[in-house]
Amino acid sequence: MNIFDKAHELSRAIRDSAELREYRELRAQIDRDADSKRMLDDFRTRQQELQQKMMAGEMPPKEEMEKMEKLFGVISLNPRVHRLFEAERRLGVIMEDIQRIIAEPLDELMK
Repeated sequence: MNIFDKAHELSRAIRDSAELREYRELRAQIDRDADSKRMLDDFRTRQQELQQKMMAGEMPPKEEMEKMEKLFGVISLNPRVHRLFEAERRLGVIMEDIQRIIAEPLDELMK
């Protein structure tokens, strides 16, 4: 068994998964809807700025965090964006599970 062949096989399985297919379809729908796309892009930009501050060790003010939560609530009212967020969440769970499974042999070494 070649470990790299298995890694490529896993990559293909993820690429062909129903979850990733659904995400791509939802993303394409949003890209075709100018209002939804603008709303999502604005949210992503603000989210990224906030994450960069936090990674730099700067804790954003409480008001800024509350503003992002409200913005998330508002854009989640858009059905397309809401479905996209749900698809992202499902993909995230899958990727976390895969990472945990892959890391098991290394975890065993630490015990």
